[in-house]
Amino acid sequence: MAEASPKKPKRTSLRDDVVAQRVPSQLKAQIGPSLLASDLANLAEESRIAVEEWGADYLHIDIMDGHFVPNLTFGPPVVKCLRKHTAAFLVVPAIIGAYNLASLYADCHLMVTNPEQWIKPLATAGANRFTFHFEATDSPKDIIQEVKKHNMECGIVIKPKTSVDLIYPFVDMLDLVLIMTVEPGFGGQSFMEEMMAKVTALRVKYPGLNIQVDGGLSPETIDIAAKAGANSIVAGSAVFKASDPKLVIDGMRESVQTHCIKQHQK
Repeated sequence: MAEASPKKPKRTSLRDDVVAQRVPSQLKAQIGPSLLASDLANLAEESRIAVEEWGADYLHIDIMDGHFVPNLTFGPPVVKCLRKHTAAFLVVPAIIGAYNLASLYADCHLMVTNPEQWIKPLATAGANRFTFHFEATDSPKDIIQEVKKHNMECGIVIKPKTSVDLIYPFVDMLDLVLIMTVEPGFGGQSFMEEMMAKVTALRVKYPGLNIQVDGGLSPETIDIAAKAGANSIVAGSAVFKASDPKLVIDGMRESVQTHCIKQHQK
């Protein structure tokens, strides 16, 4: 008998209106540890600790295929195993626009060629959000629509050299935009402060949008990102290599709450 697919929350008919309804008052400060920086030999336990003990809002899973970027990391089987082994303890509230999710939130960042080929496998594995690179496709709209058909949130991510205005035609269809603050492919790089102009441009144009930043985020750079308008923070080494990861996550969340959420809810 075939093994049952991991379960994740199903959407209601309200989901189709979430993006259109988002407003600044619904923005939440969200901190997501990047599992690429964890002890990969102890992935399930690291994931449990990140959520249960450190208070992470979601887990960020970097999926790299060795083609779009030179590194090779996780794939659908790992997502499926995490869903199976962590379902009992990854029970945290995650607010995406006006839609309330109450379970493990697996935030998958696809650094892959032909992202459309990964939609069904990741949906089956139990991914919640599918964020693909704008640079990896000629048909962003088709991918967004297909991702939503498979009951996943959808995000678009752009590299540092990609102009933010290129994704404006698609933002109203999206649940999140990710601005890379390093070149994608490897962890541990230095934060590129010049990318904050993109974050600010998005926040001004789309006040209620979930804007995520990824790369070089730490207690030293979080205020810069939060002041620019980022409300969703991916942090790898700064969390997993810290002497007190909970303190780091709490501090980052407080910075986002102070410099982003409160400022844009006035």
